[in-house]
Amino acid sequence: MIKNASYSPDNNMLEVQQLKRLELMSLLEATTLTLLVFFMVPAKYFFDWPLGSRILGPIHGLVFLVYVWTVLQTVAGGGWMMRDVARLVLVAFIPLAGFFNIPWLRLRAVADLQGQEA
Repeated sequence: MIKNASYSPDNNMLEVQQLKRLELMSLLEATTLTLLVFFMVPAKYFFDWPLGSRILGPIHGLVFLVYVWTVLQTVAGGGWMMRDVARLVLVAFIPLAGFFNIPWLRLRAVADLQGQEA
């Protein structure tokens, strides 16, 4: 477990705000990956329409990089198990998986507000 030196109400609020940012980025990353894999790539190869992939591909790439950066910022605060960090990173590579992170991140935010570890 990656430990944080001190927990205080202020630190907990900062952690909750960071979890909210991570939740938003997880939603955006999962949405762009899903659109790219299930809609734009098939449109490119089955309907000969590469424009969608050309537009959404770089957008997803940027969103992915911001998501990874947000994950790094969040776990840098401490209190994260390595398996949880691995989960946050791995779901970015599986379409629809990022959507399953959202309830888990919300539970962690509630636990942080209550001063507990998730």
